[in-house]
Amino acid sequence: MPASGVLAAGIAARLSAVGLVARVEEHDGYASVEAEVPESLSADLWREVLEVVAEADRFGLVATSLNGRTLWAVVRKAVPTTGDVGGPRHQR
Repeated sequence: MPASGVLAAGIAARLSAVGLVARVEEHDGYASVEAEVPESLSADLWREVLEVVAEADRFGLVATSLNGRTLWAVVRKAVPTTGDVGGPRHQR
């Protein structure tokens, strides 16, 4: 599993530890974590959740009256070094 997936899985596990149901998805350039956030989440748990998602490259919260609140976090996959771009046939 790429390092981004390991970090995303760790974030999901820590969110689960505070009672959120988190899911991880692997994408081409990043791994994402999403979790539904209940209205009843205490201020202390919010602080803990924010500390967890702060480890990601980006995070946010989508809140709608129809679908509730969804917390998301994105961990980018490593970008190849300049010498690796284009594969071995294109290295200098």
